[in-house]
Amino acid sequence: MPIPIFDDVIAPGRTALVLQEIQNGVVGPGTVFPELAAAAVQRGVVDNAARLSEAARAASVPVIHATAESLPGGFGTNRNARLFSAARKAGADNTRGTASVRPVSAVYAEGDLVLPRYHGLSPLADGQLDALLRNSGITTVVIAGVSLNVAIPNLVFDAVNRSYRVVVITDAVAGVPVEYGLQVVEHTIGLVATLAKTNEAVHVWDSAAGRT
Repeated sequence: MPIPIFDDVIAPGRTALVLQEIQNGVVGPGTVFPELAAAAVQRGVVDNAARLSEAARAASVPVIHATAESLPGGFGTNRNARLFSAARKAGADNTRGTASVRPVSAVYAEGDLVLPRYHGLSPLADGQLDALLRNSGITTVVIAGVSLNVAIPNLVFDAVNRSYRVVVITDAVAGVPVEYGLQVVEHTIGLVATLAKTNEAVHVWDSAAGRT
């Protein structure tokens, strides 16, 4: 069952919005994952993430783009799972500085934070995100993006295991097939995270910013 969402759960000052791989090479114009990009369109991921980002900025909630990138020459890139080889076969080029790794323009604004992940499946695994959140007094992470197959569950579990309160925006996440993604939300993510809609989070942040 979803946990009720309260204003104080995602209050500014203790909350960050984390957008997982809403980048050109994944769900944007340069995607090499057309099925996932189509699922994101069907679920309204980019449009809803754009609304979340705008409301978060107005309420002084940090907007963090957790992107998947590769170091020059693919140094340190994972090669220990089918997912990684499939991405390379599909032509994924997440080399640092390429258009592929840039956040989709609709969800990005000057002042947002971009934290690349060079290996693994989660930005919280052993990157900078955890320490930066803690240093900033963040106790709640609001999550949107892709995919519900792998990256979103990884991020949710990592955040819960690190004692963050986690809110997943259910109409701003997607997986393939779409129906499977919805089942992951209901039967797995809903057991450990607060489930909310874009309108609910936007309302809280708009109220905090004096926009309602």
